[in-house]
Amino acid sequence: MAEQENSQTAGPFATTTEGGGRADSEAPTVRMLSWAKNSAAYRLARRMMSERELADAIRRKAKTKFEDVTNEQLNALAEHAVAFGRGMKALDDENYAQVRSASAARSGKSSRAVARKLAEKGIERGIIETTVADMDELRAAVVYARKKAFGPFQRTELGPDETRRSKELASFARQGFGFDLARRVLLMERDEAEEILMRPA
Repeated sequence: MAEQENSQTAGPFATTTEGGGRADSEAPTVRMLSWAKNSAAYRLARRMMSERELADAIRRKAKTKFEDVTNEQLNALAEHAVAFGRGMKALDDENYAQVRSASAARSGKSSRAVARKLAEKGIERGIIETTVADMDELRAAVVYARKKAFGPFQRTELGPDETRRSKELASFARQGFGFDLARRVLLMERDEAEEILMRPA
């Protein structure tokens, strides 16, 4: 009789946790919340993450760690982890976007490519637009040309070649650079290109 009463008290949303106890499926247990906080701290100490990246990582791990965890609990754990990261000043999508865009520009990525990558990481559109507006697109294009030995960085023994030039323009386009910008870089003198590379990244 006692077992029957306990079963009725537990309610239809009761589930078994990893530790063997029972918890309301609408709310994570204290142990779950503590794990979410510790997991967030560990992940953020290792590398910079966006809010969506952290939330998705917490959901994935919690799904394998806790038996019969519900979607409501998963979402609550993700929200708890994100709130913890914000509170510790270790989670900031604006700063994340600025750091990632600066790094990408230094490696020769276009603003379009950066915007697409930030969107994949869950960064808000307004933050993305503000971030890419500050990028030095010309410098990024010159960096890309240097990496690929295009235009002013091509081998001196190579003469004019329309077929090669078309392929180079197509390569720039695949990276998200506009036609006019790509053409400008390809026709640039080496000294001008080197001067542009001297700009602060």
